[in-house]
Amino acid sequence: MTEQSTRPLICITGPTGSGKSSLALAVAERLPAEILSVDSMQVYRGFDIGTAKPSAAERQRIVHHGLDLVEPTEQFDAGAFLAYARDLVVQRRAAGGQVLAVGGTGLYLRGLLYGLAPSAPSDASLRSQLRGDEQQQPGVMYRRLQEVDPEAAAQLHCNDLVRVERALEVFLLTGRPQSQWWQEHGFRSSPFAALIFAIRWPREQLRARIAQRVEQMLNAGWLEEVEDGLRAGIPDDAPAMRALGYGELRAVLRGECSLVAAQERITVLCQRFAKRQITWFNSVPSIHWLDPEQDMVDTVLGQSRTFLVRFEQGRSGENG
Repeated sequence: MTEQSTRPLICITGPTGSGKSSLALAVAERLPAEILSVDSMQVYRGFDIGTAKPSAAERQRIVHHGLDLVEPTEQFDAGAFLAYARDLVVQRRAAGGQVLAVGGTGLYLRGLLYGLAPSAPSDASLRSQLRGDEQQQPGVMYRRLQEVDPEAAAQLHCNDLVRVERALEVFLLTGRPQSQWWQEHGFRSSPFAALIFAIRWPREQLRARIAQRVEQMLNAGWLEEVEDGLRAGIPDDAPAMRALGYGELRAVLRGECSLVAAQERITVLCQRFAKRQITWFNSVPSIHWLDPEQDMVDTVLGQSRTFLVRFEQGRSGENG
């Protein structure tokens, strides 16, 4: 382990609604550290309430990175995040700072820590056919992906049509699930020594927290945020509009359903998404599970400081 090849990285993750952001703020203030958002939707400007982006006051407390990187109509994928995030961590480390990687997008976190699988082939005509099938039968792509590659489907939201389409395309072109491509990559060449924490709530408590969170977001002006986006001309198929809940709220604004019905639907979607996130977290080796009934801040701080001291001792030993 050398300074040039390996750097320490502390990660805080957990399902949506678990409280990882508030935990990260408290830890970052006392460690101290800056925060890197590992969230595929917080990169979009103007999509704040529905993506649970840190508030202006929270950003004044702690420097945040990975927010508002692109316009809502721009594509941003795991490769773009990987390039941005790794450069950031290396630069902050070189300047003597620490970074907490915080978020629940499993693909982004895995890419940051272990790299991305080599690119599988693509076929524009096949993608066009898949899109046509989806338009005729909404949800058909995700259902097909669940059949042929349940592991990849578990990591994706059913409304994330770009990534669902890509995973299905990989299987149809190669005969191998995209998850197998990931496994064959091996994920062995990481530039980081990582300490990963995840918050684990009892199932019913997490479901209740998610329901409360959706209500709070609506009370904070989420519907108005979606309306502002539509007035600004952001199309329905813009990448940012794929974020959880935005489609349901567009339907409210167009008179296609009531706000009450949309709220119930969004809550169910978020609860299902949390379940898929937990499935992924359970597959992560050496993850440190946090009990929210205990003092999570002290636990994370204690283990993180020990981790960083041992890293520096190991580096000093090698240099010596």
